[in-house]
Amino acid sequence: MISSNEATRMTRQSGVDIEHWDPENETFWKREGSRIANRNLWISIPSLLCGFAVWLMWGIITVQMANAGFPFSPEELFSIAAISGLAGATLRIPASFFIRICGGRNTVWLTTALLMIPAAGTGFALQSTATPLWVFQLLALLSGIGGGNFACSMSNISTFFPKSKQGTALGLNAGLGNFGVTTSQLLIPAVMTVGVFGLIAGDPIPLVRDSATLIGRIEAGTPTWVQNAGFVWLALLVPLAVIGWFGLNNLKTVSPNIGSTATAFGRILLFYGVALVVSAIGLYLYLPAPTGLGILSGNGMWLVPPLVIVGTLFAMKAVATGEMKTNLNKQFAIFSNKHTWSMTALYVVTFGSFIGFSMALPLSITVIFGDQHIFDPVTETWTHIKNPNAPSALMYAWIGPFVGALIRPLGGWMSDKLGGSIVTQWISIVLVVASAVTGYVMHLAYQSATPEQYFFVFMALFIVLFAASGIGNGSTFRTVGYVFDQNQRGPVLGWTSAVGGYGSFIAPVVIGAQIRAGTPEYAMYGFAAFYAVCLILNWWFYLRKHAYIKNP
Repeated sequence: MISSNEATRMTRQSGVDIEHWDPENETFWKREGSRIANRNLWISIPSLLCGFAVWLMWGIITVQMANAGFPFSPEELFSIAAISGLAGATLRIPASFFIRICGGRNTVWLTTALLMIPAAGTGFALQSTATPLWVFQLLALLSGIGGGNFACSMSNISTFFPKSKQGTALGLNAGLGNFGVTTSQLLIPAVMTVGVFGLIAGDPIPLVRDSATLIGRIEAGTPTWVQNAGFVWLALLVPLAVIGWFGLNNLKTVSPNIGSTATAFGRILLFYGVALVVSAIGLYLYLPAPTGLGILSGNGMWLVPPLVIVGTLFAMKAVATGEMKTNLNKQFAIFSNKHTWSMTALYVVTFGSFIGFSMALPLSITVIFGDQHIFDPVTETWTHIKNPNAPSALMYAWIGPFVGALIRPLGGWMSDKLGGSIVTQWISIVLVVASAVTGYVMHLAYQSATPEQYFFVFMALFIVLFAASGIGNGSTFRTVGYVFDQNQRGPVLGWTSAVGGYGSFIAPVVIGAQIRAGTPEYAMYGFAAFYAVCLILNWWFYLRKHAYIKNP
């Protein structure tokens, strides 16, 4: 028999706002908690997938922009991908605090619906090769909305599941959500070949050079609808907006004072607006003229992420008022916990690698293997000519992110069985070795007249890197679930994912700079050294004999 109190609670569960939530109570979980949690999870996953796709679509769009004759240099194309990376990581900072002050349903729905703006804008901008560079840079900045989605999505899902199931739930949410990277790299080249959006898409643009994709080779002169790369996401985002509006929930035990839906939306737009403005200022200082001042270009790029992070945090506190400011101050308490900083570094190793390599790999394939590199011993100079046997980035770049996303739930499951930190330790060792060897192979390819002979070794090593980072994504999130309590877990998940997201800015910039310098291997050697440092950090905090918390 169900008591009247229990019946009342169950009635309350049927609305948008859920008053009672106790996932650690086995009876509650079996009776109703599991059903509600899984419904929110399976709406969250495709929403997050679209967020990743829109955020990271520039890695593949820029390749096809070059094929379609957009008049931008490789450095400018790398900068577009880096801009979306920086914005996405920065928007994760406010997004990591949204669930408590705005509610899970309100946050996930609005941040997903906002993706329609950069998706549609990109479609219209790609209709003409005369569109100026600053328009694409602005749209890349707005694409960062998709990057912010991850922090609030993971923070939200962590509140629905008991600790014993968080590794698997978070692994599914993040792992299947990460398929947005692969989805964009497969779907965008496919939809560019047909006029599926009619008059909305406008006239096709002929390619100026050959392009090979999974669906076949496209010869120069072939009309293509590169603009479909933006419009295609609207076909997913519109129905998702309807499903999310009616199917998602706010947990009042987690978000007790969110107020009305309109109030929650206002807070999200305010903090996202602040983060976008701070990101734009940081990029203005970094990007060269005529777009920016360029005073932080070159090695100054290492200052951009910390300046933007600090600027965003201070700006958020400055604009917050009343109860919103009180809630933020409570959540800022995570910064006094040493485990926040250790887990931040470890998440940079895993997710930072995954997202950074996803952004940089397509253009890296194009630049390193697209030319024959011939050294003239007389003049002691290198000549780079088009490689007729060059592999296609559009054909191969999707494989690494696909493997990394596919294997991520396995990392959560393994960590539930073995402990998160021991899994993180082993994948860190793999990352150190694979990064160093990948750097050496890149060195050989970049100094070869037949670089294609090294391509499949190069790709195999990158697949190992993606697989290791994917498993590590699951293991580090599982560790966060055990180290932090209910009040801090969500903000820490969001914060670590925010800092890790800066890998999507760092990797394209570092790899692009080293390719231009003729030493692409130095980028990978640097990553290997960082992984080695974090391997020691993980051992010190969580695996040594007197660790602070043993193998969480």
